Amino acid sequence: MASGIPRERRTRSSLANWEARKGLPPRVAVVDTGPLYAAVDQDDQDHGRSVAVLQQPGLRLVIPALVIAEACYLIGTRLGAAIEARFVATMTGFEVRAPEPQDWQRIGALVERYKDFPLGGVDASVVVLADRLRTRVIITLDRRHFGAVRGMGGHPFQLLPTLIE
Repeated sequence: MASGIPRERRTRSSLANWEARKGLPPRVAVVDTGPLYAAVDQDDQDHGRSVAVLQQPGLRLVIPALVIAEACYLIGTRLGAAIEARFVATMTGFEVRAPEPQDWQRIGALVERYKDFPLGGVDASVVVLADRLRTRVIITLDRRHFGAVRGMGGHPFQLLPTLIE
């Protein structure tokens, strides 16, 4: 949907359905820029799978504020101010988190550690927020960076959408 992130539920994963039936709380998933942009741009090759994963039941979506800023830049420069404005207005329905004071040092350390990628500050903020929220789930199209980066516990992240969908 070009006006923002669609809210209706179109797909359901069996795991999410099982969790909902068992009354389990939703899994926390930190959202990266790529799926947000692709969900807004109907012509993007990843539009359908991005919309599907952002609407997947059983997930509590948390979006870093730096991701919103990067998405706004991309949407505004590529799709125009009117679509950017609609995108921003849809953020009232999402949980958006700014880095906390202690996060900035870790964001900088990750940028330095992965400088040969390079891993930028926005991607580092996704990793830091995932660690802070104690989740391994990241919604991203950037498998190169997030497939290689490890969180504080040294474990790989679970990346959604999966490649086989």
